[in-house]
Amino acid sequence: MSSTSAGPLHHSVSTAPSQFSTEPFKAALRSRKPKTADALERERLVLPHLPRTSVPQGPIRTFLWTQVYKFVLLVIYTLFSIYLRLRWVYNFVVGHVFAILYYHHRTPQLIAKDVAELRERGKFPKHLSVVLEYEREDLDKLIDEVSEIACWCASAGIPRLSVYERTGILKSYISTSHRAVSQQLRSYFGRERPTLRVHAPHSRTFVNDDTSTDEGSEPTGLEVMFISEEDGRESMVDLTKTLCEMAQRGKLSSEDVSVELIDAEVKENCMGEPDLLVLFSSNITLKGYPPWQLRLTEIYNVTDNDGVGYQVFLRALHSFARTEMRFGR
Repeated sequence: MSSTSAGPLHHSVSTAPSQFSTEPFKAALRSRKPKTADALERERLVLPHLPRTSVPQGPIRTFLWTQVYKFVLLVIYTLFSIYLRLRWVYNFVVGHVFAILYYHHRTPQLIAKDVAELRERGKFPKHLSVVLEYEREDLDKLIDEVSEIACWCASAGIPRLSVYERTGILKSYISTSHRAVSQQLRSYFGRERPTLRVHAPHSRTFVNDDTSTDEGSEPTGLEVMFISEEDGRESMVDLTKTLCEMAQRGKLSSEDVSVELIDAEVKENCMGEPDLLVLFSSNITLKGYPPWQLRLTEIYNVTDNDGVGYQVFLRALHSFARTEMRFGR
């Protein structure tokens, strides 16, 4: 009796895999059948070494925790979806309220009235820059957007407008853009439209009456500049190569290279720093905008907005008037 029970018991303790249940062994050890002293002694020695849990809990726990994670993820997704919807409704209502209360009606006097208080505060941009996106086979829409923004700037008294379009297609249509902007200014101002100057880096300049010249001789009421991605990082790389070549030829020393020198070269080859950059998109995406010109520029966009609108332009000016330049202080 004792030899029969001891043999299987010894085999189960030494070779049984841990994933199998040990309950049958415990039940056999605790059976009410009469046991010999040798069996009782073996039972006393083996029981403390048997696992406490008889049923494997790993798969069940994994399943339960997986369901908990899914439930928490579903709650977060639902709450975030509700937040996005409420935010979209809020911005939609605010945008339409601004569009109704502050519509310009193609009247420069109304636009000047909308920004009169901002100009009195003394915090008003002299150089405004915008980022526009060119959609395939929709060049007319892009030029119309440039014309509208140029008229808003001229009416508000902003003398300089730079338009960034990543591909640089506007540079190939400077003359066409100049005529479109001139016609739009004529619809706003009539015969007393301001002098218009349209150009791009390293290109000819177009002024009023669709005449072209290398340098504008008459005072400019509105200057419109077209820039693209090639005027950004690539121009900085070319400037670095030029400075290195001049240093190798002995025309320039390393002590002469300074922030002021680079800033002067960038302004001459491309443009100066804009005071305000307006993005007519829902997200802040610069799309390769020249980085050097953004060191001290205020960037503004309206969340959930996906088009060029006067209310975005006006809200950007109001936001710029409330900003405070600390310059690292």
